[in-house]
Amino acid sequence: MRIAIIGNSGSGKTTLARQLAIEYGLVILDLDTVAWEPGKVAVPRQQELACGDVAAFCASNESWVIEGCYAGLVSAALKYSPLLLFVEPGVEACLFNCRSRPWEPHKYKSKQEQDEKLEFLFSWVREYYSRDGELSLKAHQALFDSFQGPKRKLTGRRRSSTCQRAWHMTPNPAFERDAPKAARPSTPRYAMTPP
Repeated sequence: MRIAIIGNSGSGKTTLARQLAIEYGLVILDLDTVAWEPGKVAVPRQQELACGDVAAFCASNESWVIEGCYAGLVSAALKYSPLLLFVEPGVEACLFNCRSRPWEPHKYKSKQEQDEKLEFLFSWVREYYSRDGELSLKAHQALFDSFQGPKRKLTGRRRSSTCQRAWHMTPNPAFERDAPKAARPSTPRYAMTPP
């Protein structure tokens, strides 16, 4: 089972990826861990290196879920024929999720530091609908529209049940590789540990 998730900041990509990882025993790749230079703040890695890490992750794991807002990195994973999920619950849901977000230690030294960046994050979330580039709604929609494999756009807040229904509607038998329920881990397995 292979799944690629794309969407705005705060759209619920990480939460959905964790739910799917637990339910189906998948290894997770948070694309933030390959998009940015380790140990540095807001210093992007070279695109070729980040794409190479995504390809290596996809090739070395049979069952996985990747998630992020980087159209170029998600595109690198699409060569491995995943189910593509485009999460777009709308700006208000994304803003609410950002306010409710727990501390992300792989991005911030403390919850206080994370909260100090909230206003910037809110602006970033709002600009998703009007900006250009790989981190925009335009790029995500174009990636979704051009992908010829199985895909679903999730627009409601009840993504988990929607995703499960979308998954079971997918006719490709290559996606039926999940482990028996008893063998599935109760916590997600991460392929790369945060810096």
